[in-house]
Amino acid sequence: MFQVRIHGRGGQGAVTAAELLSVAAFLEGKYAQAFPSFGSERTGAPVVAFCRICDKEIRLREPIQEPDALIVQDPTLFKSADVLEGLAPRGFLLVNTNMSFADMHLDEIVARLPKDHALISPATELAMTHVGRPSPNTALLGAFTAFTKIVSLDSVLEAIRRAFPGKIGEANVAAARAAHALAAHA
Repeated sequence: MFQVRIHGRGGQGAVTAAELLSVAAFLEGKYAQAFPSFGSERTGAPVVAFCRICDKEIRLREPIQEPDALIVQDPTLFKSADVLEGLAPRGFLLVNTNMSFADMHLDEIVARLPKDHALISPATELAMTHVGRPSPNTALLGAFTAFTKIVSLDSVLEAIRRAFPGKIGEANVAAARAAHALAAHA
């Protein structure tokens, strides 16, 4: 089983990202589940969403304490919560930022992860360019597919199109493709 924990703020699409990732896995014939955990339901409040992907039925229902991958939609969350808690020693770390891991004082943690298991992506910038809103979720999923290879980009793009038909969906597809291309060449 591959477990993903997504940290973000209300309005950034963390819950939607978990749902899209689970749909992408389902489209590939895998079992998946997605669910959120949040306190006050307001824009800007910390939000955590979870996604599990497996080749067999998933019976667990509790929050993910030891993720195989962390997606961090807002790097300011590192200052207010232990976002990295429980990250598996061979885990993946994807952060939405233009800063380096050293700038975020995460270089020591990244050094403990396997080579190529930590990646930064300018997802908000890509979302603004392609979608016109600072919602980094679909761009981060594009980077996630290049980075982890847990699900394919094509499956994520299909999940996006199903959730957001028309112009909005295609704008999000463009953001995901752009982030995927950057991650593939990182």
